Amino acid sequence: MPPVLSLYLFPPKHTLIFAFKGVIAMAMALYVSMWMGLDRPYWALVSAVFLQVRPETGMVLEKTASQITGTLVGGAFALLVLYHFHAYAEIALFCLACWLWLNAGFSSLVRRVNFIYFFAMAGVTPCIIILLSMATPATVTSETIFLIAQARVSEIIVGAVCAMLVSLMFWPRRVETALIDQARVAINQTMTYLSVELSAFGSHDQRHTNIDSTLETLITLNDDSSAVVFEGPKGPGQSRAATVICNKILSLVAVVQIFGRLQRNNPDLLSENMAALLKKLKQDVELIGSATDFDVCYNIAQKQRRQWRKLFDTEGLSPLEYRLCKTAQGLVADLVIVLRAFRALSRGEDSHLNAPSLKPYRDPLVAINTGFRTALVFSLGAMIWVGTGSPAAILLMILPVIFSIMFARLPPAIIRSSLRGVLIGAAIAVPVAIFYALNLIAQSSGDFVLLVMILAGPLFLGLMALSQRAFLPYGLGFCIPFVLLVQPANNMQLPLNVSYTASNAFAIMTGVIILYWVFKLFAGPGSARMQRRLLKATTRDLAVVGSPGHSEDWFNARMCDRLLRLTRKEQGMAQQGRVVTDLALTGLNLGHMVGRVQRAMNTIAPGQTEHLLQQWQYALSRSYIRAARGESPVLFQRVCDDIVTALSEHAGPTENVLLLEGTFQRLNMTFQRTAKMMRTANVRQTNDNMATE
Repeated sequence: MPPVLSLYLFPPKHTLIFAFKGVIAMAMALYVSMWMGLDRPYWALVSAVFLQVRPETGMVLEKTASQITGTLVGGAFALLVLYHFHAYAEIALFCLACWLWLNAGFSSLVRRVNFIYFFAMAGVTPCIIILLSMATPATVTSETIFLIAQARVSEIIVGAVCAMLVSLMFWPRRVETALIDQARVAINQTMTYLSVELSAFGSHDQRHTNIDSTLETLITLNDDSSAVVFEGPKGPGQSRAATVICNKILSLVAVVQIFGRLQRNNPDLLSENMAALLKKLKQDVELIGSATDFDVCYNIAQKQRRQWRKLFDTEGLSPLEYRLCKTAQGLVADLVIVLRAFRALSRGEDSHLNAPSLKPYRDPLVAINTGFRTALVFSLGAMIWVGTGSPAAILLMILPVIFSIMFARLPPAIIRSSLRGVLIGAAIAVPVAIFYALNLIAQSSGDFVLLVMILAGPLFLGLMALSQRAFLPYGLGFCIPFVLLVQPANNMQLPLNVSYTASNAFAIMTGVIILYWVFKLFAGPGSARMQRRLLKATTRDLAVVGSPGHSEDWFNARMCDRLLRLTRKEQGMAQQGRVVTDLALTGLNLGHMVGRVQRAMNTIAPGQTEHLLQQWQYALSRSYIRAARGESPVLFQRVCDDIVTALSEHAGPTENVLLLEGTFQRLNMTFQRTAKMMRTANVRQTNDNMATE
């Protein structure tokens, strides 16, 4: 059965509850705004619709705070513009375009959806206020400007507050539950990825499929962690536990590559004991991934630590084996921290574990493009409005702007499919609004109960689609245009003006189509350019990681979003072999190696290695970018040899010197392998281009 038929013929219980709560919230918002005498109560319904996305208590509270704050900021800007330029329509529109450019640009610099929603409301609210004021310029005075701004802000806030109250009072859902489920999925996916990396026979496609899904889950877990603080005194501790899980999973991903690549590319360098321990480590992470009892998982991890410590104390190990034993101990230690953090999250325990949350990748070029795209959509609508003078054209400058900001961070393919879903939903909403809702309202007495009964059916069906991630664009595309076409209010004129409604429908459809083509024509920096910028940003971080305020956890927090962007760019591009993703994973690993080398050098010669360490770190960052170009790291090997010689003369062949020597040997092998991989990829791409020509 097609999924859409399954949704409506055999709907899950949570879908029915979600739709029922949404109808109650919208009915409450409509009643309150009509009771307050607000002249456009339908904006309260639109506000309530947006809060139905992610209905968990913490998410709704955070989104309500973001929506109200953004609305107030946007309302203040609208008053400022109208006060100075209400008689100069062109200047006011230009100010709006610049304001939208600014807010859309800032929205691209954050990751969490609710924070993006703040910028969306801050940008759209002045559009609603200013455009509706300018639609009747003859009546504009200082008093009417304030009253219009007050009414629009009040309508949006009423919708947000009503949706929040319904979410809290009726069948409340908690972000805490979602976080626990997401953390469990993230840990299981990570264990699967570790198992594939530790296997000498794991395929390239398996590794990348697992890392793709793991990164997506980590980003979702991190983004939701901020909302759990609204759900009670345990919230802040659970938020910290979730960020620790995200951060330390990245440490596991960074470290496990050492063993995976060594087994695949240089198996002859592994002794029998180490090969056996790696096999046992693989089996244990598989057990942890399948186990459901924390104590069982914790005991497995602790046993692993003891086994690697026993091998580390064995005499006669080569420098590389010393380094690998130490690395394995660090990997298992991070695994223990992940398990402890999950226990704190799932049991609501107070934990002192802490780590920085994952940071969004902030690129000024992306911000400029996002802002330009939103301003262009608004400007095209403004030109149509000025050229035609049609009141319906105002919707061209409001609805597409909201979607432009809300969808901006999605991958281009998902943006286009989402906009197609919105367009289909709007196409369904038009006949339902005209032939069903407006037709029945025209025959009714204008009673509020009858009005709600007429609107409830279509909105319930639209909200059912909104409850499912796969159908969310269709639900948004239906519910919002349906409300804007019907425009329920206190004094609805009867008989209803069908031609006016048809004009609004045409404006909504045209706006979405314009937005679709603007996204398609101005998709942003190309894949190759973004890859280069992301790798250069990683190189800059490699040059400073380990300095005060720039720990390994700091590096993890900055790398996750970059990794996700690179994996998304390369997904489906089989001809490239995912080499850029491999290169980014190598960068993640190098950031962790810097800290280990710093600690080892400071242990051997405290306070006497700063100059050597600076030279080595500079050589590391330059060798990484050279390897990305397919060039061999000659400078890095020379600097490493100088450090080993200097430290051996200072302290003799100590354990830490052997660890450093093993680390340098392993890193040099990594750079050689990476350079060879990139040269092969460049040759393959050149041949593909020649074949295409």
